[in-house]
Amino acid sequence: MLVTTTATAGHKIISNNVVDKIYHPYVLPLEQEFEWRFMSRQNDDGNSLVQRLAYGRSINERVAVEVNLVGDRDQKDDFGLVSYELAARWMITEQGKYFADWGALFEIEKEVQRDAWEFTSGILVEKEFGRTSITGNYLVVYKFGNVVDNSFHSEFRMQYRYRFIPEIQPALELYTAEDFVGLGPSFMGIHRFDGQKQIKWEMGFIAGLNGDSKDHTLRASVEYEF
Repeated sequence: MLVTTTATAGHKIISNNVVDKIYHPYVLPLEQEFEWRFMSRQNDDGNSLVQRLAYGRSINERVAVEVNLVGDRDQKDDFGLVSYELAARWMITEQGKYFADWGALFEIEKEVQRDAWEFTSGILVEKEFGRTSITGNYLVVYKFGNVVDNSFHSEFRMQYRYRFIPEIQPALELYTAEDFVGLGPSFMGIHRFDGQKQIKWEMGFIAGLNGDSKDHTLRASVEYEF
């Protein structure tokens, strides 16, 4: 999701940080998860640092919900909670039934101390080709509230992944928005335990291609499903 976490005085406006999680359209029955996400963007304006803690669970075979707490580092390098978010994923089609697998995403984010909101909705699609897969997210973001200008914009994220072994899966990721195009490598993996218990990890480095002398983002995440 496009992050707009400026809830407290002195916190940086980081709404141009479009590099984030690429969502897959799948929901597992009875799944629960804890997730930590980290994003650090360095450009000519300085460094933005965002972290998220999330808990999610499926409510039926097709729908999963998630609650996020979003932290940001301010201009004094102090880190604190700046917004919270509620998200839902809907698995529209059964996996493997059609040419591609389809899902939908809905997110609402509210800053802690300001009347600033952000609503995101979008389509998730994934297609497997042997040991490779392509995942796409097309998102529409609406900002509203008393302290922000009401506006719409769109984002597109794409991931091409090679499933070498479950624990090591290299990928190439593309991110686009109104004033940003980014491309770079990522790596991910999954380690399974008994039943549905598993740990997933991801790490990527995305370089901006929109002409700035310096613009790159490091993203990472660890997710425990049970």
